[in-house]
Amino acid sequence: MAEGGVDGSFPRRWWAGPLDVEGLALHSVGAAADALNRYTGDAGRFSTTAAMTAAAFDSFGHLRIDGRQPQGFAPLSGFRRTADGWIRLHANYPHHEQRLLQALGASSADAVEQALRGMPSLQAEAAIQGNGGIAAAVRTRSEWLATEMGRAAGKGPWAAVEFADGRTAGLGLGLGDFAATTPGRGHIVGPPLDGVRVLDLTRVIAGPVATRLLAALGADVLRLDPPAFPEIADQFVDTAFGKRSAEADLGLPANQHSLWQLLAGADVVVTGYRHAALDRFGLNPRELLAAHPDLVVVTLNSWGTTGPWSGLRGFDSIVQAACGIAHAYGKNDDDGWRPGALPVQALDHATGYGVAAAVIHLLDSRRQAGAGAAAHLSLARTAEELFALPDTEAGRGELAAPEYRTMDSPYGVLRYVGPPLISGGRPLDYLSPPPAYGTATLTWA
Repeated sequence: MAEGGVDGSFPRRWWAGPLDVEGLALHSVGAAADALNRYTGDAGRFSTTAAMTAAAFDSFGHLRIDGRQPQGFAPLSGFRRTADGWIRLHANYPHHEQRLLQALGASSADAVEQALRGMPSLQAEAAIQGNGGIAAAVRTRSEWLATEMGRAAGKGPWAAVEFADGRTAGLGLGLGDFAATTPGRGHIVGPPLDGVRVLDLTRVIAGPVATRLLAALGADVLRLDPPAFPEIADQFVDTAFGKRSAEADLGLPANQHSLWQLLAGADVVVTGYRHAALDRFGLNPRELLAAHPDLVVVTLNSWGTTGPWSGLRGFDSIVQAACGIAHAYGKNDDDGWRPGALPVQALDHATGYGVAAAVIHLLDSRRQAGAGAAAHLSLARTAEELFALPDTEAGRGELAAPEYRTMDSPYGVLRYVGPPLISGGRPLDYLSPPPAYGTATLTWA
């Protein structure tokens, strides 16, 4: 077994492109496997393989919902030409689409195209972001690193950890110093997170991927969404295996009371909104630890906690455009050069497995020290981890077809790929199907 709980079998590279996306995927899943091995006290219990990791990083692409392929990006999402280059838009959610149209004074896709053709990329980016929309100009790597946000994104460890007593540490792709300070104690049999209560305040892909894995490991995961901004249905189905789902407007006093009760009984809180967006509900990590010293809190967002974009919304595809990935994957076609994208949404998935690894490490630390801690990850910081991996062509080839599984659900029969972990020699599976959206009460099971 190779470093990071990863099977050393080949091929080592299977996706086309200049960056070692496979290395990012294998290291992030391996980080979760290593965390579990320490937590359970069984060094060889959890591992992964290249085939399982590759399939899990494209779980949405492999999913079939009652025989139907789920819908991907919305028509207004994607790359668009500007007066001086390219910009990437994200309009999958209806409210983001409306903000995009308003920012450009447009009422249709054709009008969006026309407006952008008359604007420089940075001007269009600023106009859309300033109206609460989601966009990023396509930058070269050097252009990104020359910006204040680009420099901020590369600072600190992959996961920055802060303990309740003020100590700080870091979690990296190779686990680093933080892993060395938290060896496993005891020996856990059965689902390792059985009895662990996880309040899931995440959306889209990265956070839900993390909590999907925690649910597969036996945790009671309660996902909470705002009624005014429901999750995209197909995206929810892909990432909600094993969870319960509730809706609540946290601005209402009655729901605030329910939230406090949930927090009092929780072991873990995972949040996935833009930096400081949930602070008004008392969900700032430091406030949570002050009120609940034994809580494990892990937050993730697109841009990190410092820098001029730290409070902005973002997505995997938008981070790729800003940080130089889209430019690195660009190519010429009949219409000239155009930007490209990673073969899978690897920033989301790698960050998700990093979040899961951080949660498990901090649960182990709490078991030893009796105190909670907080950790933070971001898509932009994960992108820096990807760029830091050495380019290698070793072992390039094709993987075997994924092993599909089926499960009945409220949405019909699901064809899916399982979690990217082997436990005790057997592939891990999800313990239950995605629930009907918003049907759970604001209580622990």
